[in-house]
This record gives sequence, C-alpha cells and structure tokens, in this order.
Amino acid sequence: MERTLLANPGTTAHCPARARKRSDSQPAGLEHMGQPTADHPGSGASTMPASALPRTGSDSVLLKVPVPLGSIADSLRASDGQLHAKAPTKPPRTSSLMLPDASGRPPTYCELVPRVPRVQGTPAGHSCPEPEAPWWEAEEEDRCFARPQAEVSFCPPDNPFGLLGSQNRPLETEVLHTLHGLFLEHHPGSIALHLLLVDCQATGLLGVTKAQQGAMGVASGLELLTLPHGHRLRLELLERLETLALAGALAVLGCAGPLEERAAALRGLVELALALRPGAAGDLPGLAAVMGALLMPQVRGKRGWEEAREQVMGKSGEEAGSALFLQVSRLERTWRQLRRSHTEAALAFEQELKPLMRALDEGAGPCDPGEVALPHVAPAVRLLEGEELPGPLDESCERLLRTLHRARLVARDAPRFREAAARRLRGFRPHPELREALTTGFLRRLLWGSQGAGAPWATRLEKFQRVLTVLSQRLEPDH
Repeated sequence: MERTLLANPGTTAHCPARARKRSDSQPAGLEHMGQPTADHPGSGASTMPASALPRTGSDSVLLKVPVPLGSIADSLRASDGQLHAKAPTKPPRTSSLMLPDASGRPPTYCELVPRVPRVQGTPAGHSCPEPEAPWWEAEEEDRCFARPQAEVSFCPPDNPFGLLGSQNRPLETEVLHTLHGLFLEHHPGSIALHLLLVDCQATGLLGVTKAQQGAMGVASGLELLTLPHGHRLRLELLERLETLALAGALAVLGCAGPLEERAAALRGLVELALALRPGAAGDLPGLAAVMGALLMPQVRGKRGWEEAREQVMGKSGEEAGSALFLQVSRLERTWRQLRRSHTEAALAFEQELKPLMRALDEGAGPCDPGEVALPHVAPAVRLLEGEELPGPLDESCERLLRTLHRARLVARDAPRFREAAARRLRGFRPHPELREALTTGFLRRLLWGSQGAGAPWATRLEKFQRVLTVLSQRLEPDH
C-alpha cells in the first residue's frame, strides 16, 4: 500500500493543501489572516499531535511528510484519465471527546474532527447559585427577527395599590398628604431614578419579557412605537406624559397654605427637572412631563415663549430675567416669591430648562445615548398619531423632517439606550411606595378615582383641566 500511495503522491499531499485553502475562505479563518502559516492550522488533523491519534488501519499514511508540489502536478496529468489511483484514506473513527485541545484555540466548524472543549464547573451537589438580579439589570439576549403578532402593552395591570386600596375617590386628602411626605423624604436625584425606572418599563426599554418580544417582533418599545402595530403603545405614552404633567401641576395648585409653600413646590419641580436632564438621569420623557406641569396655563399662564423672547431681545443678565418673569399671567405672586427665595432655581428654569425643552420639542435637542438614557419620543409619537405641527408651513416641514429623522435614530440606537439606562440603574433599589406612586395606573386612580379611571382619556383630561383652573383661580384670582 505504501508503494502505491508513494507512486501517487497527490493522495496524501493534495488533500491537506485543499483543506487549508478552504478554511482560509471561511469566517473562522479570517481571525488568523496575516499570521504566519505555522500558527494557522489548515484542518482538524493538522492541529493535533501525532501521538493523539490512535493507530488504526492505515493511519500511518496520514502522518507521511508531504512531497513537493512538482510531484503533485505530475500526478494530475490529463492523460491519466483519473485524479488519483486510489481514494483518499478516511480519517480515524475516534470520538471527538478523546481528542485533546492542543492548540488552545476554540474549535471551528471547518475542522476535520471537531473538538469539544472541556467543561470546568462545580461538581454535582456543590453548585453556588448567584443572587437573582433585578429585571432592570438583566442583560439583553441575542434574538432573531420574529413576525409581529399583536399589539403589546407595557403598562402593568391595575392591581390593588397599597396606598389606594380596591376603591377610592378622586384626590383623597389622606392619600395626598401621604404622597407629600413621601416625596419630601427623597431628594430630587432619587426621585429622578425612580421616575427613570418606571418610564423605562412603560416605554418597553427595560423589563420586556420574551413573550412580549415575540408578539411585537422587535426587541424594545423604542422600535415598536415607530411601527404601525405600535398604536397602543403610542397612546399609552401620550396618556402617561399628560397624566404626569397634571399630577405635577396639582402638586403646586394643591398647596392652599402660605405663599412660600407654593414657591417651594415650584422649586421642587425645577430641581427634579434638573435631575432628569441629559447628563444626569437622562430621562427626557420625565423631563417633558415636569416641564409640562411648570408651563401649564393654570400654573404659568397662556403667554408663550416666543412672545417672551421677542420682548427680551437686546437685554441681558438681570434685565432679561426680570422681563421673562413679567410674562407670567398666572400665579404671579408665586413666581415672584420663587425668584426672591430660590433665585438659582428660577434662573435655571428660565435660562436652561425652557430653551432645552423647546429644542427637544423641535427635534434638535441632545439625544446621544451616552448622556441620555431614555430619549424624548413625544414629538414623533404625536406626529405618528396624526397631530399637526404648529408654526408656519416652511418651519413645520423642517421640523417634520427633523422629528422623523430623530425617530429613526432612536429606533436604531435602542440597544445603546438600553445599556445607558441599565448603567444608571445598576445597584439602584427603589422605594416600593414611591415607585408605585409614579406608575400610570396609580396616577389614573389618584386623579379620577376608581370609577372615573375607566372613562375615555379625552373626557378625563377635559374634566381635570377644569379642576386645575378652579384651583388656580382660588389661589390667585384674576383682577
């Protein structure tokens, strides 16, 4: 047999050469591109030492030294009528579990005999279970595309709340006092993290189950809200934004005590907005809700930012700040008290938060996943739900393009936003009652009661706007 194979050297030398060429064209061979040939095995047989292969049959032929390529070319003459005088020898039938991992590299699918890496773990009966991490710290799994099956809701069901009970009336005094003390116990940074956690769950950025992912066909709600079957999620996000804004306005208008108490409530909302801004908690939906409360007509007045900006053009410093505060048409005494008692908060609201919110609404604000954990999606959501953009036609067209472009970037960068949110919430342990108080279901029951919470959203919004108007007029009547 050896004389026959030596007379036809292509049998033993040509197969390794072909296997080596084929492995370099596979993805596994790209890792070793540009490295010396000695460090790049061509097949599974060449990556193992000779002593590792059992000697069965004619396995000594596999260990022959390859002959020069010139002899191979001579053996492939066209006049021979065949490529080889004998079929190549089969590889040894040895279980891959018996082959040692000599190269130290992980096995690849182009090996002749695949190698199974040894598993080094704890013996049976000596397992060390790790403590279960919260759902907002769980790592996202790789998944394939799945066809969407149904609309998904990320709002938890309205289970009985610890602070409300099974039945409650709107704006119960005892519950409002409990919430007031609960928010006073936490600093703005802690409240911002609680709000970020609940907003991430309501948006579908964190805590999404596999069943929800399979139903919606994408990995997160940031992608779902841009799709046709994200209609339910878009409505939930709009309701949550407005409900949080109404609750924030109630925190100010519900203060029937001294003037300083209302000014302190304004300062608390401003500090919370600063804790939610980009670079801090980075919860832009929460920031939009807080700013919506501060800019609500019953709190701030009906004069817009454009009118105020036109009247302060050319002014600077103290004059500009005074001119801006003159634009307040509601709760004037409360805003003036804020300026006297909490000047830094008042200036931060006028000079930093209001321009930032205006830029975000126009699709031009910051949206980098490094400084933002949850992007501002309200403009795109409103646009996809058919709302018209305000302003002149030429400006609204530019704003439309910016908003749609921002929505595309948000959907593309959804995994990066998830990492940014999880990084901010790593090690965070929320207060159960405070977290419950920031959910949409709790706020719905708090503002409209257990019976009114089931009414249509437009009806509930109209009624509560009238309640806030009455409270505002009662605090500071029009002259």
